Amino acid sequence: MVETISSFWGPVTSSTECCEKNYANSSYIAEFYNTISNIPTIILAFIGLINALRQRFEKRFSVLHVSNMTLAIGSMLYHATLQRVQQQSDETPMVWEMLLYVYILHSPDWHYRSTMPIFLFLYGAAFAAMHSVFHLGISFKVHYIILCLLCTPRMYKYYIYTEDLLAKRLAKLYVATLILGSLFWLGDRLFCKEISHWPINPQGHAFWHVFMGFKSYFANTFLMFCRAQQRGWSPKVVLLMGILPYVKIEKSKRQ
Repeated sequence: MVETISSFWGPVTSSTECCEKNYANSSYIAEFYNTISNIPTIILAFIGLINALRQRFEKRFSVLHVSNMTLAIGSMLYHATLQRVQQQSDETPMVWEMLLYVYILHSPDWHYRSTMPIFLFLYGAAFAAMHSVFHLGISFKVHYIILCLLCTPRMYKYYIYTEDLLAKRLAKLYVATLILGSLFWLGDRLFCKEISHWPINPQGHAFWHVFMGFKSYFANTFLMFCRAQQRGWSPKVVLLMGILPYVKIEKSKRQ
């Protein structure tokens, strides 16, 4: 009975595990801290979604914020169960999210605008089907890195052409949280054996989730500012409750 409770979801079937002891804090959550650490991402994405809807930004940004929430929920399911199916509910939205970034970053200069979202949608659907059948491992990681690299030069171009100092600070916060989160992720992966002997686990992967939540929020907010500039909406970065930056726009009556 004790063994049944300690592994509520059954034997681990996911291809990867993190450096958190399974079922240490709950009989129903395999990796407790790696699960609840996705909550900040959901909250930040919800704030971004409300801002995008309230100010009537283009639908692409609403979809982007929803994709951030979907990814966080998929990650919670994966870390709570450590099952292969739930692992794909984490990994597949990662690719979908990157395809959205590819669209948002490259679509302003795409000559055949109607073809780009159709192609990316079909590409995302084909990847989801392939991943569910073949359970991609290292090829998934390589594919994800390639998608990230497709976005990096364009993101840098947006940064160097942005003159607003507060908007530039958003881009810097995006890079800083990405680097910090990656360091925690690497530490958790590379030094797990040493960490397992420490009296307290620093929960590097959980911190990775938190930093990635802020990374996504800062990236989305920066892109919303850049797009508002392209549309002539007079954007400015303001602080919510004096803490959290968001973009405020002023559309003309005709717009």
